[in-house]
Amino acid sequence: MATFTTADVPDITGKRVIVTGANSGIGAAAATVLAAAGAQVTLAVRNVDKGRAAAAKMPGATEVRELDLADLASIRAFASGWGDELELLINNAGVMVPPLSRTKDGFELQFGTNHLGHFALTNLLLPQVRGRVVTVASGAHRLGRIDFDDLNWERRRYRRWAAYGQSKLANLLFTSELQRRLSAVGSPVIAVAAHPGYAATNLQSHTGSGLGDRLGQLGNALFAQSAAAGALPTLFAAFADIPGDSYAGPGGFQEMRGAPVLVGRSARAQDDAAARRLWQVSEELTGTSFPL
Repeated sequence: MATFTTADVPDITGKRVIVTGANSGIGAAAATVLAAAGAQVTLAVRNVDKGRAAAAKMPGATEVRELDLADLASIRAFASGWGDELELLINNAGVMVPPLSRTKDGFELQFGTNHLGHFALTNLLLPQVRGRVVTVASGAHRLGRIDFDDLNWERRRYRRWAAYGQSKLANLLFTSELQRRLSAVGSPVIAVAAHPGYAATNLQSHTGSGLGDRLGQLGNALFAQSAAAGALPTLFAAFADIPGDSYAGPGGFQEMRGAPVLVGRSARAQDDAAARRLWQVSEELTGTSFPL
């Protein structure tokens, strides 16, 4: 397979696309490419002012809509206001290794935002989706395990990296179960996942730890690829000729950088029983379900 670049993104003039967390980092980079390819791109962001500032730098047709993935009411409001066909939903937004925090609905912030927020959003928008659902996971999913007895860290001693790993593992299990359900009803929509490798974004410098932020900034400067390069696996997942439940990431050393390819995942991320159980629990926690 030839190396995938932004030149391989097709003309998608007039197609509607949503990118969550598109005001910075790989979300903004992906949204910029999609807008340049003719899509009508909606930047779904928590901070509308930052979203508008990002959109002002993008070509083509963009709009900014408020979406707080840490608030189920905000997710429902966003979805209820969406009446158009949707070619592509990119579940990109996320938080990484903050101190123990809770969403407005009481979920641990990383699990609530990275997984439950996107789970609810996807189910609410799925009747309008015509193309693909791309969910951004992470190589850190290999650190994770799903603790069904304490998903929201209410009894365990909180460990921020373990919580992040759990949320990213949940992204992959969600993708697998979503694809299983889409296939079961004969839907042409496919669910895929991607990870950016080590890309220089704001995530590494907003951990809530002064030392952690400084180390993240140093790592970005010394080792990270650009946000534009980090967005390529997302775009590959969105447009390459790949099957549902594919997982894309950089093809270089340790999947840290390089051109996007299909990559592997941990054994825990291939546990079909866990994927189905997580889906059921997520339905109960969010009050949303598979709509097709």
